[in-house]
Amino acid sequence: MAFTEQGVAMLSSVLGSKKAISVNIQVIRVFSRMRQLLITSKDILLKLEQIERKTDQHDDDFKVIFAYLKELLEPPPAVPVRKIGFKHAKDE
Repeated sequence: MAFTEQGVAMLSSVLGSKKAISVNIQVIRVFSRMRQLLITSKDILLKLEQIERKTDQHDDDFKVIFAYLKELLEPPPAVPVRKIGFKHAKDE
């Protein structure tokens, strides 16, 4: 059997014994605490999603940085050296 928070509140107005009212008050407190936890959990999940999005962006940024660093570590391509000076006809 399950009750909603409003159902428990209505039940406490119908039942007149001190024990029933005390139990119903505790049940309503549990409902309130559960609602608070759900709201807090939702906030925590939203924060985690925000952090995850930020770290995903940082990962992409790091990939770009490392790509540029790898380019800097590679030796430059060899440029053919052009001889200067007098050329003989037989050298051509």
